[in-house]
Amino acid sequence: MAHGPRYVVKYRRHREGKTDYRRRLKLLLSKKPRLVVRRGINNFIAQIVVYTSDSDKTLVTVHSKQLYKRFGWLGHRGNLPTAYLTGLSCGFEALLRDIREAILDIGRQRKTRGNSLFATLKGAIDAGLIIPYSEDVLPSWSRIRGEHIANYASMLKDNNIEKYSKQFSRYLKVGLPPEKLPEHFDDVLIKVVDYYLKELDKKGIKAEITIVNIIKRQ
Repeated sequence: MAHGPRYVVKYRRHREGKTDYRRRLKLLLSKKPRLVVRRGINNFIAQIVVYTSDSDKTLVTVHSKQLYKRFGWLGHRGNLPTAYLTGLSCGFEALLRDIREAILDIGRQRKTRGNSLFATLKGAIDAGLIIPYSEDVLPSWSRIRGEHIANYASMLKDNNIEKYSKQFSRYLKVGLPPEKLPEHFDDVLIKVVDYYLKELDKKGIKAEITIVNIIKRQ
C-alpha cells in the first residue's frame, strides 16, 4: 500500500467502485434534480433525487415491480421494455410533483449506447421531463417494444421448442407468449399514459404529451 506525506487515502465509496466523485460534483453543480437509474438483475429503480446540505432527498421512486401491480405488466422485469415503462412512470410521477426537468445520474454503471439505462431515460423524456441527452444513446423504438425479444422467441420456437420452453418459462407461466411481447407492451403503454393523464388532470396540470404524440415521436 502507498504511504508517505503526499499519499491521500481515497474515499471508501470510491475505493469500492460505488461513487465517481468528480462526476457527482458535476451533477450537483447543475443544481437540477437528478434522475437516478439503478439496474438489478431482475428489476429497475428510477428516482428523482435532489441534493440538500444534510443529504440527498428522494422525491420520487418507481420500482419496476409496480408495473405488474398497477398496470398488469407481465414482461420480464429486467428487460428493455420494462426499463422504458419504469422511466415513463417516473417521469409522470415527477410531473405530478411539479418537477419539470432533471439531469441523468447512472452512477458507475456501464454506459453502452442503446442499453436499458438509456431506455429508462427515454421513458422519462417521453413523459415530458426535460433532460439533456444525446439522441444516439437512445435505443430504437423497435427494441423498446421488445421486437428483438419476440423475433428471437419466434425463431427459437420454430427450431428448438425445448430451449424455447426453458428460456421463456417465466413468460409462459404467466400466460404471455414471448412472441406477443410487443403487443402486450403497446397495451400496457396505453394504460400507463391514460392513468397518468387522468392524475395530472385531477391536479390541474396540463400534460405536454399524449399516447398519440409518443408514437409519432418514434
